[in-house]
This record gives sequence, structure tokens and C-alpha cells, in this order.
Amino acid sequence: MTRGEREMTFYETIGGEAAIRSIVEAFYPKVQAHPLLGPLFPEDITPVMEKQYLFLTQFFGGPPLYSGQYGHPMMRARHLPFPITPERADAWLGCMAEALEETGMERELRLAVLERLKGPAYHFVNSHSNS
Repeated sequence: MTRGEREMTFYETIGGEAAIRSIVEAFYPKVQAHPLLGPLFPEDITPVMEKQYLFLTQFFGGPPLYSGQYGHPMMRARHLPFPITPERADAWLGCMAEALEETGMERELRLAVLERLKGPAYHFVNSHSNS
């Protein structure tokens, strides 16, 4: 797929701004309801959702919205205050998989999105305590 003479970014391929918003809106209710993840998040999830929207936009090749507002993402450092176990990384990816399916994204694209998110999800692991 090309638009003019350039290839589409992954961000454009998955549907751009509308797709990212849709993913974030489907994802966070699942996170809040998850017994391993919910306790890590504030009751008012709106600011977290907005940051996730900004980050995913940039992470998938869209405009650098996150850096524009918050500077370099430094996501591992930003997650250090929270006990991220391998089980929580798995749970996060599971919630994301459900959200992607809920948005109606094609299977091939869902798998590509999850593959791209696996690295960061496991990179944030900073604890191996029992969950």
C-alpha cells in the first residue's frame, strides 16, 4: 500500500487516530476489571487513557504526540514505581488482545500490533513477586 510515493506507516495501516482512540477506549475497562492490573491504576482512568493514546500514536509511527507533551517516553523508568511482574505483563497483553478483537481489527493486524507491544510489555517487568 502506498499513498503517493511513500509507504503507509503502521499507524496509518491500523487506522490512525480513530483506531488508536478505539483501542484505548476498549482496553482500559478490561484493565480496570482485571484483578492483577486494576489495583495499579487510579480510579479516574481518563488521564491514563489520554497518555496511552498519545504514546501509542507515537509508538506506532504517528505524530510524536507523547514526546511533544511529556518529553522522551522513558517508559521503563515511568513504570518503575509499579510492581510489574511477568504475570501482569501477560495480563496486560491479554487485555490488549481482547480490546483489539473488540474493535473489529483484522486478525493479521491484531497479531502485528500484539507482536510490537510484546517487547515493551516484558521490558517493563521489574518484579517477580507472587501475584
